[in-house]
Amino acid sequence: MARGGPKLHHERRQQLGQSFQDGGEHYERVRPGYPEESAGWLIPPGAQDAADIGAGTGKFTALLVGRGLRTVAVDPSADMLEQLRRTLPGVAAVEGTAENTGLEPEAFDLVTVAQAWHWCDPLLASTEIARILRPHGVLGLVWNQLDTSVPWVHRLSRIMHAGDVLKPHFRPAVGPEFTGLQSHLTRWEDRVTTEDIMDLAKSRSYYLAAPEATRTKVLDNLDWYLHGHLGHNPGGILRLPYLTQTWRAFRG
Repeated sequence: MARGGPKLHHERRQQLGQSFQDGGEHYERVRPGYPEESAGWLIPPGAQDAADIGAGTGKFTALLVGRGLRTVAVDPSADMLEQLRRTLPGVAAVEGTAENTGLEPEAFDLVTVAQAWHWCDPLLASTEIARILRPHGVLGLVWNQLDTSVPWVHRLSRIMHAGDVLKPHFRPAVGPEFTGLQSHLTRWEDRVTTEDIMDLAKSRSYYLAAPEATRTKVLDNLDWYLHGHLGHNPGGILRLPYLTQTWRAFRG
């Protein structure tokens, strides 16, 4: 490993994560939701209370609320939480991180982290989440990923610089407080326009952290690929294949 590698990786992770601090309305509008199957698989029998950490604008939070769980949403971005409060006005929304939620100990049956665990320190976050979970409670980690087994989606992901693609041997790191790590995979499709896909690219950390010249190049390449190469008409509906990978582990 290159000298200073871990430190640089941590700093780059913080830089990219910081790019999501603003833009809650745009994120809510263009990012896909999650399949019901993912939440159903995660929620333990008899669960009543859940915390959604890194909740963003509340896309996974909504699934928990829809299944009758009393849910608290936590996110470091005030802008994201403002959008969440508009979308889910009955949900308690508080500023915090996975490493420091500020929530009461042993208050939850389920803690979820959707599309955000890679921004966390997994050991510190595991300790904190174990603190707020009841005994035998569930930690749920969720990733939406473009289905790059479909050739045109694979090329699209390269143009978008999408890092959220399925790695077959991936296992999320969790702390020693958790055991019995299991995974579940859901295949589904999101109905989008080509404009939606271009807006989706604008919501990704690579684009948000990039200089203006790089942003222009990404959008020009997407315009050529979607309209010139694939031949889609602006405004037309296409089905964008996704994989949702869901992981659960149990507090001892």
